[in-house]
Amino acid sequence: MPPHLHRSLAAAACALLLLLPGCGGSEDTSRPAPAATEFPAAKGKTIAGLLHDSGAKPSKLVIAPAAQTFDRGANRYPFGVFTVGQEQVDDADVALYFARDAKGPVQGPLPAQVTSLETKPAYRARDAGAPGEATTVYVVPKVRFDRNGPWLGIAMLKGEHGLEATRITATPVVGAFPRIPQVGDKAPVIHTPTAADVGGDLAKIDTRVPPDQMHKVDFADVVGKKPIVLVFATPALCQSRVCGPVVDVAQQVADAYGDEADFIHMEIWKDNDISKGPRPQVQAYHLETEPWAFLIDRNGIVRDRIEGAFGVSELEEAMRTIVPG
Repeated sequence: MPPHLHRSLAAAACALLLLLPGCGGSEDTSRPAPAATEFPAAKGKTIAGLLHDSGAKPSKLVIAPAAQTFDRGANRYPFGVFTVGQEQVDDADVALYFARDAKGPVQGPLPAQVTSLETKPAYRARDAGAPGEATTVYVVPKVRFDRNGPWLGIAMLKGEHGLEATRITATPVVGAFPRIPQVGDKAPVIHTPTAADVGGDLAKIDTRVPPDQMHKVDFADVVGKKPIVLVFATPALCQSRVCGPVVDVAQQVADAYGDEADFIHMEIWKDNDISKGPRPQVQAYHLETEPWAFLIDRNGIVRDRIEGAFGVSELEEAMRTIVPG
């Protein structure tokens, strides 16, 4: 991966990811998606026509995508909802709409569920729970894109006085990162550093405080033998500030699965120093953002992948693709 990883993470498309940090508090704030019938139907309409016919007023809220990698077919679409003062809103009823261009038909409504980033207290990093930290991420599980290139996107929200509408801050560019392993691909074989490699000094290979326990095996030794969850994240140096909760979530799920699957946490930067650039393992997966989780079956095939923030329930659901039952 070229050195523009850092620039990509700081780009406007993901600028508001900085407001999706680790999880604090103790409540599970997950909520199912509202019914699609609660939002205007888009069939046969353009984006402009939908906005006109809905009578929606301009919203003061900001819809910020939490991922950049989209491919043709079904895609997970995570995002955050914020005030203009950059405070997260975790109780909005929102649906997304997408179109290939201003004249094309609209896909939607696509209501979003609210996924909690909370973990059990025992799995929270030492610096988790700072005042003002986010506890949720909005997710549309399946957005279908049928062509590469940029797409238009808007959001409809249920406001106090009726429907509100706003454009998504950075709409998706489909097919922009084709080299990142996709579902169905053979997972690139990499060596991941283990506790044994550093004499038990996990701080050398893990920026989480305290270090997690997902450094027991080398990926190259177990791929093709057992299911694997490979997490790329750097809790202390994360440009999107969601790496901490992602690692906490992965550790909680790892303990629940015991010996059924190997969980491996791979840091991003050489010697945990941003100025030295990304580690070769990150380059091998051609990652342009972080965090990422790849779920790999016992044959070494990628069966699911998650970019950005995810909660315990979402990772547990994804585990069904590599550990049936």
